[in-house]
Amino acid sequence: MNLTTVLDLIADREATARRDTDRLREQISALTTELARIEGELADLATTRSTLRTLAAAEFTADDPTIASAPYQQILAVLGSAPAGMRAKDICLALGVEPSPKHVEGTRAKLKRMVNRHVLTEDEPGVFALTPKRT
Repeated sequence: MNLTTVLDLIADREATARRDTDRLREQISALTTELARIEGELADLATTRSTLRTLAAAEFTADDPTIASAPYQQILAVLGSAPAGMRAKDICLALGVEPSPKHVEGTRAKLKRMVNRHVLTEDEPGVFALTPKRT
């Protein structure tokens, strides 16, 4: 092989490597921009969730600090996405809690407590839903 041919091959490979490098830098820049946008959205969602939980806790718990506790707030969050209501076992499943009788009955007791405090309704036996807002 002649030296000129080898140098031409190196030059071709170098040009290809530069193009690949430029392309990858552009992709990194685009991905960095997209990552920053999504991270900002995640931060906004976390702030919104925190604010809504604070507002819900204040609304539902002004006279009852028990319902401000995390387990009650988790139940309220689950029921917030189920306008038709849910059963205690389904709430356990939605919370990632094993639906054993012990856990289901503990959840049912919390639900009944919230019904007594007019935070939830139980229009159909065993089906719990958020109390409609009064306007």
